[in-house]
Amino acid sequence: MRMSCPTVIGLGRVARAALLTVLLGTLAAAASAQTRPVTERISAAVEAFANGRFKVDEVRATPLPGIFEVRIQSELIYVDEKARYMFYGGDLIDMGSRRNLTRERIEALLAIDFKELPLDLALSQKLGAGSRRIAVFEDPNCGYCKKLRADLMKLEDVTIYTFPMAFLAADSSSKASRALCAPEPMKAWNELMLNNRVPANAGNCPTSIEKVADLARRLGITGTPVVFFESGERLQGYAPPDRFKAMLDKRGSP
Repeated sequence: MRMSCPTVIGLGRVARAALLTVLLGTLAAAASAQTRPVTERISAAVEAFANGRFKVDEVRATPLPGIFEVRIQSELIYVDEKARYMFYGGDLIDMGSRRNLTRERIEALLAIDFKELPLDLALSQKLGAGSRRIAVFEDPNCGYCKKLRADLMKLEDVTIYTFPMAFLAADSSSKASRALCAPEPMKAWNELMLNNRVPANAGNCPTSIEKVADLARRLGITGTPVVFFESGERLQGYAPPDRFKAMLDKRGSP
């Protein structure tokens, strides 16, 4: 008689189904046990990254090897199995260093050669020694530009080159022109941005507004404020004072 090990095929239909159920259950339990340390590590890393403000509701594997789905209420983010990198809102974030790698890459792509800026088109103001330089593109009807301008006035050791733009509202051009046509254009611009004081003149002198508009188009500027640091790196939009100061300290030199 030939002896052989029993196989699933040699079993009856009911026994075969029962054995398959046991095998599948065992495999599922093993897989769950294998991924549990990974999911726990990811959950802990994400909650630490959020400084405990959010609790992770679920972590589960995705069809992409090494990438896990993290659910916080109805929000989904994706994290690698080492719990180092996070994909959120289209951005790649280094959770360890808290750096937005996507934003940094975009800023690098948008960087310019500061020395090539036509500073003769800008208003200039020196604060302190003025050894650090920044270029700012502003519109007189831009709320965040006004907020940024107030922050800039508190800086030390910086020269601010202001490129006046006029595109947000119908009266942006009139306001900008009147400031530029004032006896002291830089002072008038600050009064306009900080105190909403529009100079009482006709605003019909030659200005740099059209040339600045052409420059902005070449630089791909579609909104304000935009700041260029002397390193050539670009900041699009408003940044709180502490973050802006850190950026200036890091990027304020070529």
